[in-house]
Amino acid sequence: MELRTNRFKHDLGRRQQLGMFSTLGGALLTELLGDCGFDWILIDTEHSPNELNDVVHQLQALADRNVSPIVRPAWLDMVLTKRLLDAGAQTLLFPYIQNAEQAAQAVSFTRYPPYGVRGVSGSSRAAGYGMIPGYFSKIEQELAVLVQIETIDALQQLEAIAAVEGVDGVFIGPADLAASMGHLGNIMHSEVQQALDDGFARLKALGKPSGYLTTNEEDATRRLAQGVSFVGVGTDTSIISRAATALTARMRA
Repeated sequence: MELRTNRFKHDLGRRQQLGMFSTLGGALLTELLGDCGFDWILIDTEHSPNELNDVVHQLQALADRNVSPIVRPAWLDMVLTKRLLDAGAQTLLFPYIQNAEQAAQAVSFTRYPPYGVRGVSGSSRAAGYGMIPGYFSKIEQELAVLVQIETIDALQQLEAIAAVEGVDGVFIGPADLAASMGHLGNIMHSEVQQALDDGFARLKALGKPSGYLTTNEEDATRRLAQGVSFVGVGTDTSIISRAATALTARMRA
């Protein structure tokens, strides 16, 4: 058995990648979306009813598809991280990173001693249940650590966060950023957009891959034009609700 190659990591910064967020906890829906042309699908456990078994089932559903899974832990937590990694997650997006110290913690949770604090299990799903030769020496090159900046205070620490060794990309979350700036629910406010523009420009100057999520197509197009490395262009809920309401509106007309 061979260790799975992390295509998302190896393409990160080399080409732009389009993705979406899976939030409804269903492996069948994630399987369907896996055939819809996305480069990556994020399995969310922060704001979604996805538990560990749900994550495993969705990873299994995507295993034979041409799409890379990303998993967002519910929090910056060593035990949550260990369980997700052992379940087979290779790319993690850590939410609400406020400074370089927290970014370094996130990296340490994904590394075995002496470089980190990840607990050791050679018989996990990630290790092929013990059937992947040399798993411990190979896995780090296939793990990607993404950190999520969500507040104006964290945005001020962007350079220090991005410089942390082992951080592969920085994702700027517009919804919480807008809230921290006093514009709850309005990511398109000019002040929020200006802060986002500034953040992505600074990441580009650093040569650090950047990420973003929006359900607004014009906003997504703008970020892609700015060179943002991986852009979420929707969620399962936004895709389904918009298609369903548009269909019923057309039929009733």
